[in-house]
Amino acid sequence: MRLTNVAVPLGLAWSSPFCRWQGPLAEMSSVDLAVDVTNRALDARGFDVREISHVAFGTTVPQATSFYGVTTITPRLGLPGVTGPTLAQACATSAAVVQSAAVQVELGAHRTALALTTDRTSNGPLMVWSAQGTPGGSPHTEHWVLDPMKWDPNTGGSMLDTAENVAADEGYTRAEIDEVTLLRYEQYFSAGPRNYLVEAHVPGRRGFSIVGDDFGVHQTTAEGLAKLSPVRPDGVVTYGSQTHPGDGTAGLVLSTVERARELSGGAGVARVLAVSFARAERARMPKAPVPAALSALADADLTIKDIAVVTTHNPFAVNDVYFARQTGFPVEMMNPYGCSLVYGHPQGPTGMRAIAELIEALRARGGGRGLFTGCAAGDTAGAVVVEVTP
Repeated sequence: MRLTNVAVPLGLAWSSPFCRWQGPLAEMSSVDLAVDVTNRALDARGFDVREISHVAFGTTVPQATSFYGVTTITPRLGLPGVTGPTLAQACATSAAVVQSAAVQVELGAHRTALALTTDRTSNGPLMVWSAQGTPGGSPHTEHWVLDPMKWDPNTGGSMLDTAENVAADEGYTRAEIDEVTLLRYEQYFSAGPRNYLVEAHVPGRRGFSIVGDDFGVHQTTAEGLAKLSPVRPDGVVTYGSQTHPGDGTAGLVLSTVERARELSGGAGVARVLAVSFARAERARMPKAPVPAALSALADADLTIKDIAVVTTHNPFAVNDVYFARQTGFPVEMMNPYGCSLVYGHPQGPTGMRAIAELIEALRARGGGRGLFTGCAAGDTAGAVVVEVTP
């Protein structure tokens, strides 16, 4: 989908720190987290929430009261008369939320919209469905977070299987996978200030504790990666070269290009040029970001040669190896702040954080065009193309 009049005011894309599951955000509802961090992000930037007339909300893990979606959030943001949809597209949820909010602006239905995402994989719900026809009326159950990782109803395989299948298709070696993994960790630890991170205040029995940094990220070395056994005995993916579940929230403000320039206070804008989605062949999830990216680039009348920075949601290092090989984009020019492979994967907001990082990386360069792309369950992916201008 091509977009011509939608932009993010620079400074108005943010993320909470991401925390490894069962860490400091484990007991905080992701809905409460989204409200807490969004209020703090908008306040710190001097943004008048009355500008917002529409909210697109993305979340994939049910929380208490999340059935009511946006209507439980907007009054707590000072927007009691504002509503909007609740969206879920697995790990492509952020791209879907950006597209949904951007369309409202592009078509003139709303001048300024909030795209907000949040998820908590910690303490994920156990879903129970009654089944009176079973012996003793035993219910069917599904662990909402864990079970989908192990079984895709379309293929019968796991998420890990998709990575190993692509590695086998392309002949990737363990050494190649580990090399890209180490690069991502080095980028994460050598990155400059993460001005897009907004601390979370977690309520407790003795007041609030503050989470200001990512939790659960460890220093990694080539020697340490080499010592890890593959998850599957005959595979190339280890627990070092795949992501971990996490908790977090992220969001951004979208407006018309003219209004976004005014809201940025002279800092400039990140124009949203295109959003697109694609699906790869069965059980080949790490391939999907490539067709999604090429589709979004085509919609924006661009090629990969026009792109200065790429950020990805890569639950497996295999994803980035495949993307670089297929597109020719240098692997070292991807993910300058690290990526979900390093800081974890809260599902819904993962892509939104990567978009915030993309905008910041382009801003640090003085402008330019960038691409976010990331895979999702069901061998799908979403992609967003942006252009930062002063």
